[in-house]
Amino acid sequence: MKPRILVTGVNGQLGYELQRALQGLGQIIGLDRHALDLSNPSQVEEQVRAMRPQLIVNPAAYTAVDKAESEAELAWRINAESVGAIGRAAKACGAGVIHYSTDYVYDGAKDGVYREDDPTAPLGVYGASKLGGEDALRASGAPHLILRTSWVYGMRGKNFLLTMLRLMQEREQLRVVNDQIGAPTWCRSIADATAHALARAPLADAAQSAAWWEQHQGVYHLTCQGAASWYDFTAAIMALRPPPRPVDLQPIPSSAYPTPAKRPANSRLDCSKFMSHFCDLPEWRSALELCLAP
Repeated sequence: MKPRILVTGVNGQLGYELQRALQGLGQIIGLDRHALDLSNPSQVEEQVRAMRPQLIVNPAAYTAVDKAESEAELAWRINAESVGAIGRAAKACGAGVIHYSTDYVYDGAKDGVYREDDPTAPLGVYGASKLGGEDALRASGAPHLILRTSWVYGMRGKNFLLTMLRLMQEREQLRVVNDQIGAPTWCRSIADATAHALARAPLADAAQSAAWWEQHQGVYHLTCQGAASWYDFTAAIMALRPPPRPVDLQPIPSSAYPTPAKRPANSRLDCSKFMSHFCDLPEWRSALELCLAP
């Protein structure tokens, strides 16, 4: 009998791709934010318990980084309290949890790539709430994988790629930050890597599943490989999707583009642990080419 896999946030860019990538691994129960309201943690726990899944995959999150500074309570309910609720429900059901976190749990001050055991120090409400979700999931006692990713984009929803494609049509000049470094990561790359990680997990067999989770449980970094600035990312987008007229692309420092929430200057994540346990990850330029392919 196929395991029941609950996927949250299926109308989001990552949730949409996960619903596609996980087909064949089990019976997919896809819920959008109207069907599972993460702003109501007590209701979330009750609903998930009633569904009795064998696996919960949770890409749903409050991701408005700047708005979170003025909506801290809502960000914490969605990103931390509801993750704890999902964990408690999973523990009660004997289910495992795949949860997605972020580079924003770090302050970006490290000289070099971040490893999973490096100290966390979020700079704003969004990063702090996502770190709170990690802690709440661990505290629940549910078996879990926490997958930290960065700079997620795709052809759905709101993200940097779609914003740049629109602005290239509208403007003659673009000024883009060149002193924040990370890995642009296609949401489909994350979903496919998640499916690879789960493909050998014996989800339908309780005893074997428990052993698998015990062996693999923990925090992993999962991004496309290589590094770029936002300026580099924009230049690559422009090269693959040339605008209808020339656009003057100018690099600027973060200080020239102030935002309510401070961003980490260094978001480079070491993904060698994930790749040694599960599968290789694509280089960011290759993933972008596939995303923008005709």
